Amino acid sequence: MKRRRHRPALIAFVVIAAAAFLALGWWQWGRFESTAGSARNLGYALQWPLFAVAAVWGYRRFVQLEDEAELQDRLVAEAEGGTDLAPVAPEDRVVARPAAPAALTAIPEGFLPSRAAAPSDPDTAPDDPAHDEYNQLLAELAGSEHIEEKK
Repeated sequence: MKRRRHRPALIAFVVIAAAAFLALGWWQWGRFESTAGSARNLGYALQWPLFAVAAVWGYRRFVQLEDEAELQDRLVAEAEGGTDLAPVAPEDRVVARPAAPAALTAIPEGFLPSRAAAPSDPDTAPDDPAHDEYNQLLAELAGSEHIEEKK
């Protein structure tokens, strides 16, 4: 038999949050139906109930994960020896996941795309007439600005 622990504060929080989300959805629906309503109001009116469902689902998932953690603790304690905890029913036992494969020590050849060649040294750069012309133009502009600053 599963022993569930419910926390009244969390339940109250989820109920209040879900009620608030539904109220906001109702309010947005009213805004959509008004003369100043828009499609945005309709979108929000449909979103708020989804948030309410998400709050309830989140609490339910939290409880499930908490139960699984408690069950794992019981199984570990049982495996280590005697325990004062209640015995675990066979249907409550958690099946162990298979171990992860050993870590790769090297990346297989051809797995990654090839990289572009790194930029070369300016001294060993191939001759490019357009690039040389551009650099010459920049040098002339820099020289002309330097002359204008002296004036």
